Amino acid sequence: MPSTTTALPASKLRRLYTVIKQSMNGEARDYTQGSIRKAVILLAIPMVLEMCMESVFAVVDIFFVSHLGKHATSTVGLTESVITIVYSLAIGISMAATAMVARRVGEKDAAAATRAGMQAILLSLGITVLVSVPGFIFSGQILRLMGAEEAAIQSGVGYTHIIMAGSLVIMLLFLINGIFRGAGDAMMAMKSLWLANICNIILCPLLIRGWGPIPAFGLQGAAMATTIGRGIGVAYQLYHLFNGRGMVRFTLKHLKPDWSVIRSLVNIAWPGTLQFLIGSGSWIVLASLVVQTGRSDASAGYQIGIRIVMFFLLPAWGLSNAAATLVGQNLGAGQAERAVLSVKRTAKYNAVFMGAVSIIFLLFAPWIISFFTKEASVAAYAIDTVRIVSSGFVFYGIGMVYANAFNGAGETRIPTIINFFAYWCFQVPLAWLLAKILHFGPVGVFAAIPIAESSTAVIAWLLFRQGKWKLKKI
Repeated sequence: MPSTTTALPASKLRRLYTVIKQSMNGEARDYTQGSIRKAVILLAIPMVLEMCMESVFAVVDIFFVSHLGKHATSTVGLTESVITIVYSLAIGISMAATAMVARRVGEKDAAAATRAGMQAILLSLGITVLVSVPGFIFSGQILRLMGAEEAAIQSGVGYTHIIMAGSLVIMLLFLINGIFRGAGDAMMAMKSLWLANICNIILCPLLIRGWGPIPAFGLQGAAMATTIGRGIGVAYQLYHLFNGRGMVRFTLKHLKPDWSVIRSLVNIAWPGTLQFLIGSGSWIVLASLVVQTGRSDASAGYQIGIRIVMFFLLPAWGLSNAAATLVGQNLGAGQAERAVLSVKRTAKYNAVFMGAVSIIFLLFAPWIISFFTKEASVAAYAIDTVRIVSSGFVFYGIGMVYANAFNGAGETRIPTIINFFAYWCFQVPLAWLLAKILHFGPVGVFAAIPIAESSTAVIAWLLFRQGKWKLKKI
């Protein structure tokens, strides 16, 4: 007979396998009942896998672009710093859609959940036009304002043009996945992002380097691959929203604007968007400080390092998205204490994961960076970026869960206020002081990041404990 010590792990492994299988089959579930641990895992697995593919997407892009030289790498990094404004708008509206759809799903009101999702899409269409058109027209001026060298502008402005023109697919990909997550359909969100990014991974080397009848487009090929891949992902999302069998299912009648729902979405989305604009704006300043104090070598190294850091931060963000969905649905079902326990359990898992990643970066940063660049000066900055920024990973993991818990409740103002003070009143002045006044250069900018991020985690935890978010009505 097997011993107790061997039988117990085997039974646990079987239970874990069963839960993983359930999380991947895409069936509709009620996350307001049963085991909290199981609910977190069921939602987290596809959400983490979704963000893992987004991480691969970022690394694949920088891998191929970095081999085109430091000017190409710097241009991509600076463009990404600016396009985070679009990401911020997309995430802000997506956050509102997730919160409202999750709340209606918790109330078991499928029609209201569907209506909220479509109104969020209509809102995003108008906003994207206002951002993408000026971004396309003034691409060169934007890169110059960011501090890019003239050679980088001349070789990279075409890349920026294409990325700005494709802002709509960026917006829709984020937003619609937010709708799926709010409905508890994390599997569909994962599939759409995987499809988009697999297409990008295939197209990126083909369009950058050329192959057979396909001409080499160089840096512009990277932008084309990104835009086409995301466009395919959006087409897949829309097909399932109009033809799927989930709780949220669009019909043509939902295309009519519902101004009361749009106003409710805006009330949640504007502080949520501001929340990420504050963060992305500070990242633009940091990227500019790096290029000012270290020129293209430092900028290229910083962009490589940040992409690698994001490779691990995005899965952690996926886990925090599970907390947002659980908070929204449990508040809708009138179970506030279950929402609290869900957040605490998710924060614990995220802290363990991020702590393990920080150890990996500390030990293996030079080896990891060696795959992306052979330029010694660029590699040195990339290694510094990875090691210094990852020193705050445990706090990042905890902080993003509590911030997303507020967002899932529709209480987007609290994280917005936290971000403003942590980034603009602390991180940016600290980076400026360290980089320019104390002459630490780019390393001073790197150091300001974990210090500020750790402070946001502590503040978010303290405010979460007060519990006022439980009373938010949406």
